Amino acid sequence: MILIDSNILIDIFTEDDKWFDWSANKVAELSQFHQFVLNPMILAEISMSFKNIEDLIMALPSENFMHESIPLEAAFLAGKCFLNYRKRGGAKTSPLPDFFIGAHAAVSNYELITRDVSRYRTYFPSVSLIYPEN
Repeated sequence: MILIDSNILIDIFTEDDKWFDWSANKVAELSQFHQFVLNPMILAEISMSFKNIEDLIMALPSENFMHESIPLEAAFLAGKCFLNYRKRGGAKTSPLPDFFIGAHAAVSNYELITRDVSRYRTYFPSVSLIYPEN
């Protein structure tokens, strides 16, 4: 199972000039052997690309994408990592979606495909990341 960060899906849905090719090709490659997991944070972030929920659901076929709730352990871990972020001088006053996404991957032992590597490496070093290497 691979947790798929919203930035990868947004690249594909918006046909991003810089990242569409990498994101679309990597998702196509990985979907041959893996299923992707989405959680409510990811769905909320990608929902802005769609007019209604039916279109969103159609864009994420169930044979490739499954939906999961964020485990309680992940929510707890997200809060602890966010506290660490604040102690390091982070300016945000409430946990960012990345903390919930990274914590979900960590407690569920999922790989994570993303383009935002630095926060995940810093706060969730146990998570195996799939990312552009350039």
